[in-house]
Amino acid sequence: MNTITTKKLHIERVTTSSIHEVDFTNLVFGKTFTDHMFECDFKDGSWQTPTIKPYGPMMISPGAKVFHYGQAVFEGMKAYKDDNDDVFLFRPEQNIERINKSSMRMAIPEFPVDVFMDALHTLVGMDKDWIQKGEGNSLYLRPFAVATEVGVSASPSNEYKFMILMAPVQAYYKGAVKVLIAEKFSRSASGGVGAVKAAGNYGAQFYPTALAQEKGFQQIIWTDSDEHKYLEEAGTMNVFFRINDTLITAPVSDRILDGVTRKSILEMAKFNGIQTQVRKLTVEELIEAEKQGSLKEIFGAGTAAVVSLISHFGYKDKVYELPKVEDSYASSFKKQLMDLQYNKTQDPFGWRVEVK
Repeated sequence: MNTITTKKLHIERVTTSSIHEVDFTNLVFGKTFTDHMFECDFKDGSWQTPTIKPYGPMMISPGAKVFHYGQAVFEGMKAYKDDNDDVFLFRPEQNIERINKSSMRMAIPEFPVDVFMDALHTLVGMDKDWIQKGEGNSLYLRPFAVATEVGVSASPSNEYKFMILMAPVQAYYKGAVKVLIAEKFSRSASGGVGAVKAAGNYGAQFYPTALAQEKGFQQIIWTDSDEHKYLEEAGTMNVFFRINDTLITAPVSDRILDGVTRKSILEMAKFNGIQTQVRKLTVEELIEAEKQGSLKEIFGAGTAAVVSLISHFGYKDKVYELPKVEDSYASSFKKQLMDLQYNKTQDPFGWRVEVK
């Protein structure tokens, strides 16, 4: 289902850039978009002409199936600029692999890898002036696919639109985060779509997260849907726990997203000689480690947030404060990741991809 009518990239450029209207020192995450976007339609059993065009609204029928049955998937990735104005992507092959995995689970045709890479490099190269230098600054890239066939019959769409939007951004979270461990609500269930980036996964989080925010927490650490016994993800991030000097994170499953930052941290930990355990961790074990003083750190990891230190966690109406450690794994991994992404250090992993 991933055939394409023509691989030649059609390009329509803006006549005048809107970059001079943007205050890059005062960006709201994901609210400002660059001059151009990528678009490709799936019709008659194949992907049509891939096109880069000026950013703007798209025409879509209110009867489009995405509005009625939620066939929508997306990705999150970034482009970075170093001190020499060279531009880099971070492990982009992981993102196209994952969006195609998400698409398959949502009965959406997979998008051709070579067309995606060509479009991505061309699009980022065209709007590279929108990428600001300096740590924390980047260009957030949002590939997504939605069902566009008109009709409200309960069946997969026969038509889709694949797009890439780009937004200049600064840091997603500033400072440490307070999280609440879920006791009632679940992010996903066994056999569901928790392991893919389906749009509905995130919409379903908003209500319980709003309840947590009313109590003074920014995010939720989700627990398993069966017993609410095992720790899984933290809001929009994978989550890591440092008990003594061992780094622990939940194994990926059909409930847990296989995050690019997550797998990068696990590889970096191995490279740095840090002991890791990919295993189920219970809430009870976490509380006991906190009581014994062996719980050193909790931090989230994701594309938007990079690495976010968690300062407090709440459970059963009690709030636990994490100690401040000098040899913080979170700080070390964040620095190593950002040094790689901003081309400040050698890349022993081969993760950094230059945009020519």
